[in-house]
Amino acid sequence: MAGTLAEKVWQAHVVRPGENGAPDLLYIDLHLVHEVTSPQAFEGLRLAGRTVRRPDLTIATEDHNTPTLDIDLPIADATSRTQIETLRANAAEFGIRIHSLGDADQGIVHQVGPQLGLTMPGLTVVCGDSHTSTHGAFGALAFGIGTSEVEHVLATQSLPLAPFRTMAVTVEGRLPAGATSKDIILAVIAKIGTGGGQGYVLEYRGDAIRALSMEARMTICNMSIEAGARAGMIAPDETTFAYLRGRPHAPQGADWDAAVEYWRTLRSDDDATFDAEVVLRAEDIEPYVTWGTNPGQGLPLSGTVPVPEEIADEGARTAAQRAIEYMGLTPGQPLREIAVDTVFIGSCTNGRIEDLRSVAKVVRGRRKADGVRVLVVPASARVRLQAEAEGLDRIFLDFGAEWRNAGCSMCLGMNPDQLAPGERAASTSNRNFEGRQGKGGRTHLVSPLVAAATAIRGTLSSLADLDLPAGTTVDGTPLTPLDPHVPVQV
Repeated sequence: MAGTLAEKVWQAHVVRPGENGAPDLLYIDLHLVHEVTSPQAFEGLRLAGRTVRRPDLTIATEDHNTPTLDIDLPIADATSRTQIETLRANAAEFGIRIHSLGDADQGIVHQVGPQLGLTMPGLTVVCGDSHTSTHGAFGALAFGIGTSEVEHVLATQSLPLAPFRTMAVTVEGRLPAGATSKDIILAVIAKIGTGGGQGYVLEYRGDAIRALSMEARMTICNMSIEAGARAGMIAPDETTFAYLRGRPHAPQGADWDAAVEYWRTLRSDDDATFDAEVVLRAEDIEPYVTWGTNPGQGLPLSGTVPVPEEIADEGARTAAQRAIEYMGLTPGQPLREIAVDTVFIGSCTNGRIEDLRSVAKVVRGRRKADGVRVLVVPASARVRLQAEAEGLDRIFLDFGAEWRNAGCSMCLGMNPDQLAPGERAASTSNRNFEGRQGKGGRTHLVSPLVAAATAIRGTLSSLADLDLPAGTTVDGTPLTPLDPHVPVQV
């Protein structure tokens, strides 16, 4: 029978089909663990006298509670220190590989898996973290699980699950200059809402998706969760294979050839049937920014804060009123006039080397706006080392930014990197909920290019708002002084 990509990977992992309404039992290829959702799971194993069934398929890293400064010193926050120490003790007791602070392979769990080549097409990947969907960019079926499910996978290397529905998200055409994968996914979420993908695995397809790099694809799959989806996937292709080739855990020699031959079959059949489909035109997508308190409350940067009285749906109108009040905005206010206190560049959404390079190209030779704090936090220690080898750290420091060690950082504020009450941030992370980046903090989700332009001007901005000097070149392409409304490609 014809099948979608998600259905093919699912069927290849069914250990025991469900009967009489029972869920299928699915085999899990890779289990990623961090310090926040694992302590109770390990304690459950301990109380039941169980071991970890496949420690070789389990890998742990420290990311959520890790400080991004003074990582050679004891962790000051007592809760964070306890969680990190507990993960280290559990990893030692149960024989699990762990990448701790100071390790070259430490970092956000969703960056560590791909950079080590542990994440591969056709695998099932789980972690006690909703943004496990990031790994779906490789054609893996990857999703977050709860603490009790973490314990189940540790003990059995399997998971009982009811099949998901499937949704095709097709983006045809070519992105305009200055628009990025972050803008694609913000546009998708704005279109279908934060609950539009509930119960679905989203498969991203079309010319615009195939043209993206692996790191850009990871950004899109990462934020599938913000649309309410269980997972996001992109079929593997030559871009995928080029990224994985030669990585530490990727197959080699004849095994590589055999793997690629199989990976090429991991695509939705032409006559496969999806339960739902959404279509966007890439040329209609421009730099996006969220104005409210959920990722679905987003608009093109050229827009204005909504006027609640003009919203017909009562629920949406009430939500907009509350969001505008919390965010300290004025209905009808141009988004480009919103001033920020902080710019955060990092997270599992946009803390990869490609993101840092794009920001560095924009801010090179400039200074940040007065009074704006800029944090640049690489997604992993490897990304940090690569950035420093390329001199990106010096560009950021000369710009006036803070160059930090790897971790989740201000994305969720579980370490000292937080906003103060009332402070406003332009953030390349994935969630803008009330208090997400610090109690009373206000968050606008943006792409790395918008973050860079905002850091320069001090208000929400795109590259089109920058006055680039004559003779400027980016990637070898000469740029001339800009009309403020004409975007440029970086």
